[in-house]
Amino acid sequence: MSVTRTLTIETKLEELNRLTEAVENLGEEAHWSPGLVGKVNLVLEELAINTINHGHDGGLHEISFTFRSTEDALTIDMVDDGKPFDPLTDAPIPDVNAPMEERPIGGLGVFLVRKLMDELTYRREEGRNHLTLVAYRAE
Repeated sequence: MSVTRTLTIETKLEELNRLTEAVENLGEEAHWSPGLVGKVNLVLEELAINTINHGHDGGLHEISFTFRSTEDALTIDMVDDGKPFDPLTDAPIPDVNAPMEERPIGGLGVFLVRKLMDELTYRREEGRNHLTLVAYRAE
């Protein structure tokens, strides 16, 4: 079964509830495992919070999500008009073996996104960040 849905949220933290609800509803409709629903919610919350907190110098903006769920994979396209930021190259890779008190703040969220998703691609096009995430459904 193939299901496609879109959602646009404003860049304010109160909108995260709408994102979580949309993921849970789509997961139910497309028969995702509870593990996939949890993984997608964690990843998208991290990415959305980063965009809300760091993506703009002010003002209200939007983040758009397109979800394409098939029997084999879930593909999510996340698009925003924030500052250019490629999480594949711009985010520092944290030293997860260093003692907690020696680790700099930041970087763990994107590290987690990289670990949880099976594929990530980024491009900057027409003043927008386009991040594509893929999670294979075989768990």
